[in-house]
Amino acid sequence: MVVVATFSVVGLTRAANNRVAEVERVEGLSGLLAGSVDADGNLIDENGNVLNDPVDLPSENYLLVGSDTREGISEDDPDFGVIGNANAVSGQRADTIMVLRRELNGGAAIVSLPRDLWVEIPGAGGSNRINAAYNGGAERLVATVVETLGIPIHHYVEVNFVGFRDIVDELGGVTICFPYPTRDVKAGLEQPAGCNLLDGLQALAFARSRTYQEFREGQWRTDPTADIGRTQRQQQFISAAADGAIARLTDQPFASGDLITALSASVKVDNTLDPFLTAAALKQAYSGGFSKYSLPVFGDTVGDKSVLRLGKGSTEILDYFRGAGPAPAIE
Repeated sequence: MVVVATFSVVGLTRAANNRVAEVERVEGLSGLLAGSVDADGNLIDENGNVLNDPVDLPSENYLLVGSDTREGISEDDPDFGVIGNANAVSGQRADTIMVLRRELNGGAAIVSLPRDLWVEIPGAGGSNRINAAYNGGAERLVATVVETLGIPIHHYVEVNFVGFRDIVDELGGVTICFPYPTRDVKAGLEQPAGCNLLDGLQALAFARSRTYQEFREGQWRTDPTADIGRTQRQQQFISAAADGAIARLTDQPFASGDLITALSASVKVDNTLDPFLTAAALKQAYSGGFSKYSLPVFGDTVGDKSVLRLGKGSTEILDYFRGAGPAPAIE
């Protein structure tokens, strides 16, 4: 049995390595990303010392982007009519923008950057909503986060609609708790009150919902927090999905190859990201606690655009993700 198990692990590792080699890499980011890799490709700490143990990696920030591109959806896909296709919905926009921080001493934290946050966009000749930066590609979005918000980014990870759905389905679904019956007619979301196991398509509707409604006191009430409530729900999903992924890798290690396959086919990453070391480091960090932050913002109007601006208390949160201050208390 030991021999069989050993060969199974070797086979899984080889298959996983082959899949990792197929992960699409995003070019043009090397001049923007903070360095954790030396000229020879070795992982290093802030003093230039080569590291071999992923747990010893320096603190890092990951820019997580959910793209609304419909590329990759086949007409034969059973969800084709729901997700749409590149002909019906062309181009790509940043549907979700988050920064995930992994601490060297254990612990992880995430902050959502609202799509409508008004910022200066490098190379675009002025300011706009932050999701407009993605129209100029990953490079311009990373530059906006690094140069305008001052947050160093070490790695970039992007997933599209199809990939999002496939990853959730490979996890066996994600459990989300709803205090009231919930719906979003436009997004195709409809859930009863209680803790429900969502499949990939249902989870996509939950994470994307912009006209989120709850049935309270005998009537449907629309979430008045708009984009802020949306980012909080996305963080709720990320937390639940992380729980599911870690449980999957811990309880069913031999089934993790299917998860790796789903991930490799669904994401785009920067050239320096090592999926195996990253997974090990994030798992260790996540076990030390997971903090979720929402930037304080206020509404404003610029021309004919409804936008959000950074509010009181945002500096403390941004400083933490900049590596310039302590972790703010969670209210």
